[in-house]
Amino acid sequence: MSSRVNRKLRRRRHVRIILRISLIVVVIAAIAAALIIVLRKTGITSSNKRYLASTSAFAEVYIYDEYEKRLFKTTTSIQRGTEVTTTNETYTENGRTYVVCKCGDETFYVNEDSLVSDLDDIVQETEKWVRTSATVYANYEGADIVSFVKKGSHVTLTGYDELLEDGSANMYEIEYDDEGHTGWVFSKYLVDSQKDADAVNEDIYTIHQDRAYGSELYGGSATSLDWYPYEKPEFEDNVLLEDARVMYINSSAIENIDEYIELATANGVNAFCIDMKDKTVACPFDTVKEYSPTTAENYGYSVDYVAQAIEKVKKAGLYVIARIVVFNDEYYAADHPEDCIQSAAATQDWPSAFCRDVWTYNVKLAEEVIEKFAPNEIQFDYVRFPEESYNMSSDDSTDFKNLYDEDKCEAIQNFCFYACDQIHQYNTYVSVDCFAECAGKYVTAYGQYFPAISNVVDAISAMPYTDHFGTTVDTWTDPYETVNDWAQRAAARQAEIETPALVRTWLTCYSVPWWNPTTTISDDYFTMEAQALYDAGLTGGFLGWNGSSKLAHYTAAAPAWGKDYGYGTGSVPGVKSTPTETGNRAYTPADTD
Repeated sequence: MSSRVNRKLRRRRHVRIILRISLIVVVIAAIAAALIIVLRKTGITSSNKRYLASTSAFAEVYIYDEYEKRLFKTTTSIQRGTEVTTTNETYTENGRTYVVCKCGDETFYVNEDSLVSDLDDIVQETEKWVRTSATVYANYEGADIVSFVKKGSHVTLTGYDELLEDGSANMYEIEYDDEGHTGWVFSKYLVDSQKDADAVNEDIYTIHQDRAYGSELYGGSATSLDWYPYEKPEFEDNVLLEDARVMYINSSAIENIDEYIELATANGVNAFCIDMKDKTVACPFDTVKEYSPTTAENYGYSVDYVAQAIEKVKKAGLYVIARIVVFNDEYYAADHPEDCIQSAAATQDWPSAFCRDVWTYNVKLAEEVIEKFAPNEIQFDYVRFPEESYNMSSDDSTDFKNLYDEDKCEAIQNFCFYACDQIHQYNTYVSVDCFAECAGKYVTAYGQYFPAISNVVDAISAMPYTDHFGTTVDTWTDPYETVNDWAQRAAARQAEIETPALVRTWLTCYSVPWWNPTTTISDDYFTMEAQALYDAGLTGGFLGWNGSSKLAHYTAAAPAWGKDYGYGTGSVPGVKSTPTETGNRAYTPADTD
């Protein structure tokens, strides 16, 4: 949000004209030599304010060397946009005219083409190339999307929004097609040459380039993903929770928030993950009304009621994570069948992760959640294609609505870029949930690949639920080994990228009465799951998943939240064979338990 306020910098500033009285010298000839005598001040010279302009973050300035009788570029770095005072004194060299300028106590020469009177003109670069495939926005403010430019593309620049502290433009206005349509792109995804655009982050790219399952899954290739580091923000007024102990609060549980707060604060819970949009929404939102009228009819409480509940959570000293389900959206699908995957293999209507309107809807909703309730973090769930994606891709008649010819994994990572770029402007963090399977050494059929997501977002939350793994062994009765086996693989993926997210893992916090043998959630069971994470070196904390937010189950597991699990070693012996993921957090029995 602060950067949006700073965009006022780009507004045209008034050029201040200062008139000074200078000397008109009356020259009186003398017999021996020409003697210049100042008789009186009668003339006027002009002195103007200008701004330094450049094709890069810093303007080129020069000094005159009396011995060499020529100009030399200084080593002094002066950021473009700096205001200087020009003088009448000029110097011409190699057909170029340089003007003597002053800035504070410094005096130097500047090419006259690098002096402008309008801040809109200080950015002089006219073309760039796309290094990281990037969203094209309708304007420099707002989340509306008009197009997408892929890696290696050439773009013509037609403007900029503001300068960052380092002198680089925050966003460029570009022409994104042959018809001259314009939009806005974050400059961090653009570079100065085709060579740089085509390049990859070689060391990291090489690790992932050959990752593949034993057979084709149709999720895409890791070579289509971006492996450059993505700078993770640190907000002074909102510190990212690094060892999270999180209790999940579904929308129905909001009405009993006092009971959950009492249990949480007595047992070491330091955060609540609260539903804003699952199938329904917690309260009315203007964004929902605009994009999905059917969803708008299905809300739980008034805005004031939810605001009061969240304020109680904050006053209790708890970090607030606002959860939004993205692509698994039945009501949006009913309102917008044109955005849904069309396939004979589909078991439900599923908005496509390729469709930008779905992106915009959910990110705008996140922005409205921030404006209404100011959570510390937005958590996006179901950031993937449906579980039937393999069967859908095997059917040639399936229409995924893939407008920009992306791999599935590419679309998922690109959504993460988009979400982070927008939500970070509000000094709010972004986390994304994913299947535990995607921590394997392959891109999944539904487009998730753990390191590609982790490299972008602030926190990543996989779901190694004990009852979801294994078909021949009762792994759900061995919570430590089941979770630790997964955690070691996730830790290995974290070491394969330069800017990994915090790993904050969803753990089973419900009983499993539907399989034999049955298990009952308890302090010991939950403790073994948590310890398995820390022993593998995943110390970012954990969230307890209980789809019904049953207080009795949270009470049974409560002591485990506040325990000291140490910092882990990152290597634990006795690893079992790789389990098979057979479900996700939407698994019906867990939701109704």
